Amino acid sequence: MWSAFIRFVIGIVCIASWAAFRGIPIWPKPGEWRLLIMLGILFVLQIGAMNIGFDLTQGSIAAILISTNPFFAALAAHFLIAGDRLSARKVTGLIIAFGGIVVVLLGGFSFEDLNPIGLGSAVVLLSAALLGLRLVFMARAQQKISGVRVVLWQMILSLPLFAIAGITLETIRWESLAFAPIAGLLYQGVVIAGVGMMVVSYLLSRYTASVITSFNFISPVSGVLLSAVFLGDQITPAIVWGVVLVGVGLYFVSRPKAV
Repeated sequence: MWSAFIRFVIGIVCIASWAAFRGIPIWPKPGEWRLLIMLGILFVLQIGAMNIGFDLTQGSIAAILISTNPFFAALAAHFLIAGDRLSARKVTGLIIAFGGIVVVLLGGFSFEDLNPIGLGSAVVLLSAALLGLRLVFMARAQQKISGVRVVLWQMILSLPLFAIAGITLETIRWESLAFAPIAGLLYQGVVIAGVGMMVVSYLLSRYTASVITSFNFISPVSGVLLSAVFLGDQITPAIVWGVVLVGVGLYFVSRPKAV
């Protein structure tokens, strides 16, 4: 909870500075508070469930389960956003892309070592559902509210709740303070919470939510590939198959309809 608090403080500073530079007003209008408060609560529940769930289950299982968020996003968009309906093509693409993630994270086509039953897995799956819903909710909110305010205020409104949870449940180990954790928090604050969320906001204002969220399938695969590049990890046949399946699935989801 404290890591979430710190990185979102950094993200708020980055986004607010950029908004000030561009002359974008950040104070919500009277009719915007209700949507922003709902989004802030959803934001806290999703991030909190993700952090707790990752702590209670195996990393490979958690990575697979959190990668299911595009399914929930596509389902939510079907009901909440006009013009973003599910089709046989989208469903097929989502299934193929998710199959690629499973192959990469399991190292092959065997489920023998997978044991997803447990409280941690259930909490991570809940977080994936909340993430898909939150991204769709952001897209819907941006039809009425500036994307900058949508991104900024979900973080601002989350800070008191993360602080209370941190004070109540966690203890900061100051003796562990070193370059690595500081660099990690700066990266997550500036790049992920700052630049990354603004890019997502921009894309959600231009493309359908189901198409944008389907590209979340790339995240676990790119992590494996970057590990091979920077850490010398071996690129296995499972990784190759996973990349192929993700690429094919995303093609089905994102290609324009035939005229």
